[in-house]
Amino acid sequence: MKQFLEVGKINNTHGIRGEVKMLLWCDDIDYIKQFKTLYLDENGQNGLTLLSARQQKNTAILKFEGIDTIEDAEKIKGKILYGNRDDAKIDEGSNYIADIIGCYVVDADTEEEYGKVTDVLNFGSCDIYDTESWGKHTLIPAIPDIVKEINTEYKVIRIKPMKGLFDEN
Repeated sequence: MKQFLEVGKINNTHGIRGEVKMLLWCDDIDYIKQFKTLYLDENGQNGLTLLSARQQKNTAILKFEGIDTIEDAEKIKGKILYGNRDDAKIDEGSNYIADIIGCYVVDADTEEEYGKVTDVLNFGSCDIYDTESWGKHTLIPAIPDIVKEINTEYKVIRIKPMKGLFDEN
């Protein structure tokens, strides 16, 4: 499992005092507020101390220690920010997308394998698992009627497929 997970991308500066706008790649601003440090790389080497975070429409406005001017903020514009998974808590029964990707999808009753999750999409109502098997992609809605168990430790998702999900016609 990845230790440092993408939480968003700095897409612009905000004002003249070094604040930046970040596109949130996580559920909400409350998740970001759990972090004392965010990182500019996936290995946790280049840390930035988070002083404040607030929501603004669909973005977050962040202030970091030592980034006090618009010129300082310009230097990190376009960067992806990472959080250490040990520094934040998620709700029980929730999973990180990074842990879902790579899981095998199997039938909860027959153990038939349907493929491997290559991406997690969301168009508003629920997550959708993009599952690939032999070059063919199937989109599986991640709803309780279909997804019966997610075990990221063993990299397996057990489902009860609805009629037509894997039919060839």
